[in-house]
Amino acid sequence: MNSRHQRQVRGIARPRRLVPLREIRLNSGLVLAAFLLTHFGNHALGLFSVQVMEDMRQVLNLVWRNPLGTFLLYGSLFVHFILALEALFKRQTLRMPFKEAAQLVLGLSIPFLLVPHVVGTRVEFSLTGHDSGYPDVIRGFWIISPANGAKQALALVIAWLHVCLGVYFWLRAKHWFGRYAILLYTIALLVPVLALLGFAEAGKEIASDPERFVPAPGPAEAQEMLAGIRLAFYAAFAALIGTALTARGIRAYKNLSTNIRITYPGAQTVTIPQGFSILEGSRLVGIPHQSACGGRGRCSTCRVRVVKGLDGQPPPSPQELATLNRIKADPDIRLACQLRPAHDLSVVPVLSVGRARMLDLVTSNQVASGRERELAVLFCDLRGFTRLTEHQLPFDTVFILNRYFEVVGQAVEEAGGHLDKFIGDGALALFGLTTTPESASRHAFEAALRIIEGVERLNDAFASELDHPLRVVVGLHAGAAVVGDMGYGQARGLTAVGDTINAASRLENLAKELSAELVISDEVARRARLDLSGCERRTVAVRGRAAPIDAWIVLRAEALSE
Repeated sequence: MNSRHQRQVRGIARPRRLVPLREIRLNSGLVLAAFLLTHFGNHALGLFSVQVMEDMRQVLNLVWRNPLGTFLLYGSLFVHFILALEALFKRQTLRMPFKEAAQLVLGLSIPFLLVPHVVGTRVEFSLTGHDSGYPDVIRGFWIISPANGAKQALALVIAWLHVCLGVYFWLRAKHWFGRYAILLYTIALLVPVLALLGFAEAGKEIASDPERFVPAPGPAEAQEMLAGIRLAFYAAFAALIGTALTARGIRAYKNLSTNIRITYPGAQTVTIPQGFSILEGSRLVGIPHQSACGGRGRCSTCRVRVVKGLDGQPPPSPQELATLNRIKADPDIRLACQLRPAHDLSVVPVLSVGRARMLDLVTSNQVASGRERELAVLFCDLRGFTRLTEHQLPFDTVFILNRYFEVVGQAVEEAGGHLDKFIGDGALALFGLTTTPESASRHAFEAALRIIEGVERLNDAFASELDHPLRVVVGLHAGAAVVGDMGYGQARGLTAVGDTINAASRLENLAKELSAELVISDEVARRARLDLSGCERRTVAVRGRAAPIDAWIVLRAEALSE
């Protein structure tokens, strides 16, 4: 068994060469962000004077208007826009979280908002050599056409919001993001505010002394040409976006004939057209699914365990491989945002659906301060494990326990429950945090059978290394419990307390005393509509509880399926 503590081969090879399009899109976006940051910084210098703004513009022109800087800037703009359309095309559904939708809409609107300014400055300079400086631009936006000035200010703010959302999706999965989030948010807010204030002060300065900065006249014959160029840019951007949307429509029509079924925990099934990713399938029907990076394959929070139907699925892309290798994922783990199933499969989100919903409840403060809910509670424990491990080495004991904990955790998540905590070699799981009491009882019963079956598989796998097989006992009860965010420090989390929890623990102890695999309260049996007529029914007195509990004694769980 010692060899098991060596790292096992995962079955996922490292990619030899990794230049994913998403990284190119990210890097091109960072170039544009750097330009926008320097542009905003230049605007902010208007708080001092128009002359300081113009002097700094001449310095920045050395960076952005030399051949290399121009190629880098406009090349990044072109590549970023084309790759954004490519990402839009790849999306099988436009249903997405608000922040992602905002980033998409803002990004597609930016070219149309910035075309007049870019043509009136950079394109005019390239064609005629006429360099419109800050005095000319501010005079036009502040004095001659304030409405155009307001539109340009709005365009820059929209561009900055797009940048901030992109950087947020990139950084929020980083482990250090939480420590510096306030600083980053402060910078994100101050940059456009200072830029707009600088623009306003410069406008006031020019308006107060119109003769100080005499506008340099541009070639009149070039204006008609520039107007045509503006229309050409508008038409080109509109055509590119229209082409991407049309291609999406054609692909969607072709995919309608082939549907894929995805089964989630709790037997929830979703039917999607072929070509959808699992994450898109979740969003299509409103199933909560974690995705910190917005479905870009970087953070791994959307990862799922494929419990059925993994064979024959498309292999991981280089982007997905890099992320899976980074987290040392098992072969049955895939990223939901990257896997586009070729046939039916069953999956369990590693950050489970139940846990995702529950975290939403806590963060929205619905249960943080306490709420009473009807739950089904599962307690399980290993019988005689202390004696079993007396002759095992410590790391062998840890290895066996971890395999057992994995069985319990997967069984609970596959049944749509919430694994509350491990207590020694026992575990407490809650069902019904987001479902009806009847569904909660059925799911708890399904989880109990999965745990018992999983332990039997462990016994088969480790038969030659265990003096005695592992024996698990499970107690199930249902009733009202107080759910809330409880604990202290790092031990704080969502849990439940109350008579129902104590009763379930007592039923699990009874299962040990009777050498039974499963003890089910009559409340669970009634809510889940279980036929336990072939099992013994017993009235159980519970310490600290006035009324006894009617329970069913299941000596061998396999008898329930016979």
